[in-house]
Amino acid sequence: MPPRSTATVRQQRLGAELRKLRERAGLNSREAGQKLGVNPARISNIEAGRFGVSADRVRTFALGYDCADEPYIDALAAMTTGRSRNWWDDYRDILPPVLLDLSEMEEHATALRTVQFTHLPGLLQIPDYARVIFQQNVPALSPPSVEHRLSHRIKRQGVLYADTPTPYAAIIHEAALRMQFGGAEIMRRQLAHIAEMSERENVTVRVLPFAAGIFPGAGQTVAIAKGPHPELDTVQLDTEHGSEFLYAEAQLMKYRTIMSRLESQSLDAPTSRDFIHSLIAP
Repeated sequence: MPPRSTATVRQQRLGAELRKLRERAGLNSREAGQKLGVNPARISNIEAGRFGVSADRVRTFALGYDCADEPYIDALAAMTTGRSRNWWDDYRDILPPVLLDLSEMEEHATALRTVQFTHLPGLLQIPDYARVIFQQNVPALSPPSVEHRLSHRIKRQGVLYADTPTPYAAIIHEAALRMQFGGAEIMRRQLAHIAEMSERENVTVRVLPFAAGIFPGAGQTVAIAKGPHPELDTVQLDTEHGSEFLYAEAQLMKYRTIMSRLESQSLDAPTSRDFIHSLIAP
């Protein structure tokens, strides 16, 4: 396969997983190349996501690296599916690549979990609320850029409405629910939308109340996209300088623990829904 000019986070992740398998087998690139009959430089390029790789070659690599975890190998092979056009490709050259990577991550996730402390979850935002958020970007976005980001965010929400919708669990701090972004009327409609979405079978909303006190990870927004195999889970951190995607084993364990602790401190789903309704009432 020809080299790519740029690799998506998903393509980089596949390469990183193949590198992890090689290192677990105790092989360097030269030794792996000799064992598999592949140029070591090609192995390095595949692991960096610069070269594509077929499903058959992934299985050959896994066999050569003595990996016997068939579900994991199947999941890796599925990540090689041929390049087809996706809805987010309409935004290529319009939006930052990291937003396209986020769309791809959500599209392929088998479940999504997030915790939000000041902003409400993007997949649960109404257009008027999201527009207010984008209008506060630094540096300021042009009106067309705001609308491009808005339409992209709304289309991302399609994973919650698909024929087989993605399970979605959101922990929302009370502060985010009480922030008057856009004014009282927009917030009333926004909260009503979240309460309505929480009634969907695939959506769970839990409120982390002020009364919970101190909690881990207060300074950042965290999302976890569950992969078809635990090895393929991804953590996404949303920061002022953009998104970061993490998938090292220690990082996954850390943020799974943070999410579990936050869930234990949050109100359960029915109580959270009642709490949100209490904020809507005049």
